[in-house]
Amino acid sequence: MKRVFVNEKWCLGCHLCEYNCAFANSGSRDMAAALKGKRIFPRIHVEDTGDIHFAVSCRHCTDPICVKSCIAGAISKVDGVVKIDKNKCVGCLTCVLVCPYGALAPGEDGTMTKCELCLANTCGEPACVKGCPNRAIVYEERGDKA
Repeated sequence: MKRVFVNEKWCLGCHLCEYNCAFANSGSRDMAAALKGKRIFPRIHVEDTGDIHFAVSCRHCTDPICVKSCIAGAISKVDGVVKIDKNKCVGCLTCVLVCPYGALAPGEDGTMTKCELCLANTCGEPACVKGCPNRAIVYEERGDKA
């Protein structure tokens, strides 16, 4: 299965992946109208350790602990992609606590959000990959399992 991978050597820490993600998931056709002057809620997050920058997103684990831990049954794995049913999510944050990668976060409405590979939003590849100016984020299949 294809997943999002990050090469921290190439990450500039520019946060463009976050803006492209937030825009792709906004439902708007106008980036300025969707994001300007507003707090964004991307499904990918850039971390900064000082010398190293890297983007964190869901790894769509083979055996995801977030699915097992969700008390509302809102998280499931469909065709290899870990997804959240916003209608079932109660915002308890259990998934945030158990995810070893820090890939989940509360969204604007309090329900959890995470990368779902932009499968419902774009064609081809996730918005964070398309918007990365340094190609530090790639969407590809690799042999390793998360």
